[in-house]
Amino acid sequence: MIRFTERKGLLKPGGTIIEGTSGNTGMGLALVATVRGYKMVFTITDKQSKEKVDLLKGFGAEVIVCPTAVEPDDPRSYYSVAKKLAREIPNSFYPNQYDNAMNPEAHYQTTGPEIWEDSEGKITHFVCGMGTGGTISGVGRFLKEKNPQIKVIGVDPIGSLYYEYVKTGKVGRAHTYVVEGIGEDIFPSTMHFDVLDDVVQVTDRECFLVARNLAKGEGIFTGGSGGGCVSAALELARTLPADGLVVAFLPDTGMRYLSKVYSDAWMRERGYLDSEVPLCAADVVSVKHRAGKVRELIIVRPYQTVFHALHTMQQQDISQLPVFEDTTIVGTIYEDQILNMALQGKDLRKLVIREVMSKPLPQVPRDAPVERITHLLSHESPAVFVVMGEGRYEILTKYDLMGTIAELVEQVR
Repeated sequence: MIRFTERKGLLKPGGTIIEGTSGNTGMGLALVATVRGYKMVFTITDKQSKEKVDLLKGFGAEVIVCPTAVEPDDPRSYYSVAKKLAREIPNSFYPNQYDNAMNPEAHYQTTGPEIWEDSEGKITHFVCGMGTGGTISGVGRFLKEKNPQIKVIGVDPIGSLYYEYVKTGKVGRAHTYVVEGIGEDIFPSTMHFDVLDDVVQVTDRECFLVARNLAKGEGIFTGGSGGGCVSAALELARTLPADGLVVAFLPDTGMRYLSKVYSDAWMRERGYLDSEVPLCAADVVSVKHRAGKVRELIIVRPYQTVFHALHTMQQQDISQLPVFEDTTIVGTIYEDQILNMALQGKDLRKLVIREVMSKPLPQVPRDAPVERITHLLSHESPAVFVVMGEGRYEILTKYDLMGTIAELVEQVR
């Protein structure tokens, strides 16, 4: 990407490279910038590991951390911030890996031939994570030119847009996932869907657990996206004849995830490791029901007024309300928010909830371990939703957890 830019005269000596990255492309650009004497500014989301941020800073880059849970066109997103900086900083260049044809072209010219030669042309299936699409698009095109019978399988985390689009042709709604480096909430032009034969979905949990198992069992130290790729490849391999040859692409090293994937405490807090306390969300809900503390879920709609939300809170003696659009949780409105708006002199009867609501309360499945709920309540939210199935939700707070613990103590007595 940089060579092409230099040949076009778009990047001059002493210039600044600006890019939004989840890690690998930023590292590559940092290496090139250091050798060629360019300054660097990278935008990165707050879900990326501390190791990645520190690594980029180690090469002398300025790193700007942006929120993950915002829409791509939000001015705070790492896409938008990178574009803004590119407009404002003189003699700068924004490679934009999501819309740069040299991204898949690099893999077509290098990675694809390497895989073909190292497998002696015997490869039958290529399994690869889908992020910008550069790797899978470039490698997939090269391999299919060599042998059209080769199958190219993409790996996509639950929460990304790709899987639903490939399977149904519909553009769904992206939601937050934890694994880094794969999946997207946009459709980059560098993702060439025509090379795909299939897409497999993976969960955050299987990505992380398979990565850890690779380290312990095979001596392969990769990140969560590599774990997801191997998980998909193993499932595929079980269906193939003995002469099938699957190549799974592992894009980075576990050294970048020591504080996350390879930290037992981090994994346990988020429910990815088996719990030391055999309690899950459904157990806490059951205790709440037995205590007779369950009440009908009170909700508001995005089109209703803030005054309506305030009136509902006063009637029900609650301090926050979930905002539902049909059966989907789209936001939350808090008592403190409304108080601040009133003190600012805003007309609560004219303000619509959609314009002021905060992000939705976190959601966990009914089998989520209690450590996961405790972590969310301690660090992120005053309450969490438990997805019970069939469109039914329960809401849990610290008070509910304390009630469950109290019941356990009584049982021990």
